[in-house]
Amino acid sequence: MSSTGEIEALIDLMARLPGLGPRSARRAVLHLIRKRALLLTPLADAMQTVAATARECLNCGNVGTSDICDICTSEKRATGELCVVEDVADLWAMERSGVFKGRYHVLGGTLSALDSVGPEELRIPRLIDRIASEQISEVILALNATVEGQTTAHYIADQLEGRVRLTTLAQGVPIGGELDYLDDGTISAALRARKEL
Repeated sequence: MSSTGEIEALIDLMARLPGLGPRSARRAVLHLIRKRALLLTPLADAMQTVAATARECLNCGNVGTSDICDICTSEKRATGELCVVEDVADLWAMERSGVFKGRYHVLGGTLSALDSVGPEELRIPRLIDRIASEQISEVILALNATVEGQTTAHYIADQLEGRVRLTTLAQGVPIGGELDYLDDGTISAALRARKEL
């Protein structure tokens, strides 16, 4: 291996990260090398620790360092509300808002006939088990407004019909959004979900 082989290998690995291409990865690695003591060494240590300790919550699918995550073990979160999301990034986005105080269920994706992803490949059976075993009064389907997300939401709604109250996130014009910049689907959803002033 050449004298820069290890550095090139690091750049190649960084370029595989979402949002980073080869040029961005090269800049990031050069910055890390320049700030070795301040950034590179602590980053390497943190990555090694996370690689050794990170795991999915056996209950909801969140990522943490224990078998059952802090959200699932918190008595304050036992409100009877269960928010169903596609992946952990969606759960973390909901948590950043600080509005939802219930618990979550991460599906691990969406139904997709083209990709051979059925209910068994997702955590839909586990969701149905949780509805039966936990005191869930409402399931909030917080799935993306894509064809796959809506297909998954309809499938789950069919499976849970009559067992629990089902709701979904409101769709439409975002705060600060201008109509001229929105797509037709968003405008349609906003018009259908209109409310009285």
